[in-house]
Amino acid sequence: MQSLAAAHTPSHGPSYLTSRVSSGRWVSPVPGRRQSSSTRRTTSKISCQSISLAESNGKADVLTIDRPELASRPKQKETTVKMKAIVTVHLKREPGLDTLSWFSSSLGKFLTRKWLSVELVSSELDPETGMERETASQQATYVDSRDDLYMFEATIDVPASFGTVGAVRLDNDYEHEMFIKDVKVFPDGDESCTVSFYCDSWVSYLPSQTPKGLVTLRKSDLQAIRGNGHGDRKQIERIYDYDVYNDLGNPDQDPETKRPVLGGKEHPYPRRCRTGRPRSKTDPSSEVRTNDPKDIYVPRDEAFSESKQLAFETKRKLAGLHAFIGLKKNKDNKDMSFPSLAAIEAIYEDGFKNMPPPKEGGSTKDYFFQLIKTELRNLLKGDFEGFKDEIDKILKFETPEIHEKDKLAWFRDEEFSRETLAGMNPMSIQLVTELPIVSQLDENTYGPRESGITKQLIEQQINGVMTADEAVKNKKLFMLDYHDIFLPYVHKVRRLEDTTLYGSRTLFFLTEHGTLKPIAIELTRPKSPTGKLQWSHVFTPASDGSVTGSWLWQLAKTHVLAHDTGYHQLVSHWLRTHCCVEPYIIAAHRQLSQMHPIYRLLHPHFRYTMEINALGRGTLINADGVIESNLWPRKYCMELSSTVYDKIWRFDMEALPNDLIRRGMAVEGKGGKLELTIEDYPYANDGLLVWDAIKEWASDYVNHYYSCAADIVDDEELQCWWEEVRTKGHEDKKDEPWWPELNSHESLVQVLTTIMWITSGHHAAVNFGQYSYAGYFPNRPTIARQNIPLEMGREGMRKLMNNPEKVLLDTLPSQFQSLVVLVIMDLLSSHSPDEEYMGTHVEPAWTAEEKIRSAFDKFQGRMRDILGLIDEMNDDPKRKNRHGAGVVPYTLLRPCDGDPTDEKSVMEMGIPNSISI
Repeated sequence: MQSLAAAHTPSHGPSYLTSRVSSGRWVSPVPGRRQSSSTRRTTSKISCQSISLAESNGKADVLTIDRPELASRPKQKETTVKMKAIVTVHLKREPGLDTLSWFSSSLGKFLTRKWLSVELVSSELDPETGMERETASQQATYVDSRDDLYMFEATIDVPASFGTVGAVRLDNDYEHEMFIKDVKVFPDGDESCTVSFYCDSWVSYLPSQTPKGLVTLRKSDLQAIRGNGHGDRKQIERIYDYDVYNDLGNPDQDPETKRPVLGGKEHPYPRRCRTGRPRSKTDPSSEVRTNDPKDIYVPRDEAFSESKQLAFETKRKLAGLHAFIGLKKNKDNKDMSFPSLAAIEAIYEDGFKNMPPPKEGGSTKDYFFQLIKTELRNLLKGDFEGFKDEIDKILKFETPEIHEKDKLAWFRDEEFSRETLAGMNPMSIQLVTELPIVSQLDENTYGPRESGITKQLIEQQINGVMTADEAVKNKKLFMLDYHDIFLPYVHKVRRLEDTTLYGSRTLFFLTEHGTLKPIAIELTRPKSPTGKLQWSHVFTPASDGSVTGSWLWQLAKTHVLAHDTGYHQLVSHWLRTHCCVEPYIIAAHRQLSQMHPIYRLLHPHFRYTMEINALGRGTLINADGVIESNLWPRKYCMELSSTVYDKIWRFDMEALPNDLIRRGMAVEGKGGKLELTIEDYPYANDGLLVWDAIKEWASDYVNHYYSCAADIVDDEELQCWWEEVRTKGHEDKKDEPWWPELNSHESLVQVLTTIMWITSGHHAAVNFGQYSYAGYFPNRPTIARQNIPLEMGREGMRKLMNNPEKVLLDTLPSQFQSLVVLVIMDLLSSHSPDEEYMGTHVEPAWTAEEKIRSAFDKFQGRMRDILGLIDEMNDDPKRKNRHGAGVVPYTLLRPCDGDPTDEKSVMEMGIPNSISI
């Protein structure tokens, strides 16, 4: 958390600061302006929690205005006590202004005008009326400055019977955004009794514990945050509401970009944050898109920090990529394959200089620069050279870690198998529990249901070491199953240009060394609506010893890798983390007061997620955006994620142990301890260590605030939050029986642990290895662009026989697609310089409670222990899935050790608390 907080103009509503307040309060009076802090802040939040002011500075005294000798005088007019309030603020300097200009244009007015109102709120009710006491307020004037901090002072006449000051309300009437750092309140002339309201901290109270004088503030704040469901949201607002995903296309500009609404009976989906933009003229079900992705509304509290924006310039680069992809639709150039595998190597080794240019007389880099030049005229207002420098930097690719360690790793079956357990998507591998393998789809629509991977074929591939039935019984067979979920999309995808699709099954055998060996890949084209029969073929690792068989096996692996990469991006990554988490965040802001202890526990895990999701809707998952242009489902990308959400996603199965059990990768042993089906499963080994540590921390936290189950059941805010997650955030699944009820310590801890795991460990595992594993794209292609030669008959096989390398290159992503994917993976695999890593970041609120601080210290200790255990496992030669010649150690779930920038790899930098990129 940061030490600065923000106050707001009346358009936001005032800011209430108690002695433990939110970590960022902005002054944001100009509608439409988007400014950012130097660190994470909770902007424009009305902090209506009530606490003893003594807790703010550790003193035993409470700042109580209670002078009975004055209050007992004849009641002509109640005697007042003079109180001083000193507010410290930080004014953000406008970019592009020198000191003199800035002073004359902004600072002068800032220091001379009375723009800040300070209001004290009593935590007690008026005993005569039973209502809240009247507040006491005064305008503040400038008194002093220190570096970039400015002090303003207000002298406030407070009734002698005012009682405990429970909150400070700040109203801003200045024209620029700024931070409130802290507020110090003391009796005039007696600074020894000063109580400080630090704006990076809170004291947590359950609703039933709220001081009577602040109950209304607590409730009114939540009501204000919810809005009324109407109107176009402005950038300075902090309204949290729900909407469907109806803003991915732009049918008014291009009818081809019309996309189905995600959310509802036809396409079930989680909800996003409502922006309130008008509806499309040509498609009333769609919302009009903004011209600039960075203008998509997110509540002011959720925006990126200054350091994050300055370090990555994420919005600018993604906007450039949007232009990179969308404007120039030059088919001949965009679909061009690499001429050789050596040309792919040149991307990393020689910065493009050895790559054959797409046309005579120009380099590849110049081609890409010319491609986006027209759009950059609008984006950057003519600053071409500045952006060309950025392009130069972006397009100088580092050699991905996996390719640096072993140039042939992408070709090896051992690496193909290993990455199902320790790669970019270790969440799809599952145990085979019965043979034959049978589809659940309708045979009349899709063709024969029984898989072509027969018992006889299995026994041949495992050299008869056991029968196929014995292999199933002994838990030796595992599978990547993309058959039933992809098969309904095969013909739709094939109707699109320069992409193809199969339903696929990939079978692995667990060897005596604890590693997986691929033994069969089945590719299936279903029966077509026109009556064309199903085509299906099982490929094996060249068991006939032929070179042709080896190339067909490699091509089959390429298709499976594209399937797995697509599933990783659309489901394991986008759907299960970014998309499904946003409703938890919206519901938390709408139903949990910022002083609620559960809000304080979850808040670090929600950092930046809504902003990155909004940016994603603008440039990544939108129609013709980065995802659609480079993944094999193309225009069906998001629709496919909706299908998976509908058929597979369950909240209770998002818990890591439950997910492993569902996939047959673990069983519950004695005492409830999980036993892994594959002992050396790096994602599961490390993940379970992190899961257990999170669960213990969540359990200690919950037990501190809830003495019994009845306290949980009777917590109205908590119950409303969870009810809203189910009925509004995940409305299309609201009636599913598997939703847990919050009726015990165990159920609450399980829910919180699941959310904290998804936002931290799960996201780290699927995000920060993207460039290391997929940066050399033959290892993880995002698309397969042509059918396997065997399906194409004689002509396809003739091309394979004549030039197998060209067939492989024509199947892999094009030059254009590869470079775009490399840019985006490099960008999105990066850590923010102000990242908050699990086990290192301490919420100030946790330090105020001795038991909570002790519990967090224990959590930190466990994370340090996990770090050591992971390092030991990576050095253990018996663990062949994470140790060996050319093997990339598994470090995606390795906790942060000191300064993350000291680490050698992005994957080793630690587990961020939140989905922040």
